[in-house]
Amino acid sequence: MTNHIVQLTIDGRKELEKELDELRTVKRPQSVKRLQTAREFGDLSENAEYHDAREELNFIDGRIEELEDILSRSKVVKTTTSKNSVGIGCKVTVAVNGSSHIFHIVGEWEANPMEKKISHDSPLGKALLGKKVGDKVEVEAPAGKILYTVKKIH
Repeated sequence: MTNHIVQLTIDGRKELEKELDELRTVKRPQSVKRLQTAREFGDLSENAEYHDAREELNFIDGRIEELEDILSRSKVVKTTTSKNSVGIGCKVTVAVNGSSHIFHIVGEWEANPMEKKISHDSPLGKALLGKKVGDKVEVEAPAGKILYTVKKIH
């Protein structure tokens, strides 16, 4: 694993802790039970249920290890309460190509484009950090450069 410090908002850390707790107390015990039941079906070399259960348990164990590592290296960042400039934890409304979008600037492990949560370390997140209402930022995208204008900081 790496020694890189992982920045998280307080909500992001709570989400990861909740996922870890659920994996440890609910999903892993269920998976172990499923594996034990599948083992009773006989010949393991031809037992698809056993192999599926084994694969599921390996996945859960890997995710537990990953979350433990992330949480051990995480630092909860103080979310920006200032409406003067964009910072981690704030929401920002930007105008781009004639439409408005609201993005939530979060730590890299909290990012979820479907929920418009973007990492402070992403190209757009980096470009927006420290900007004020009215500022324009240009971001390189696969389709070319895109110009964003900061409209509101929430």
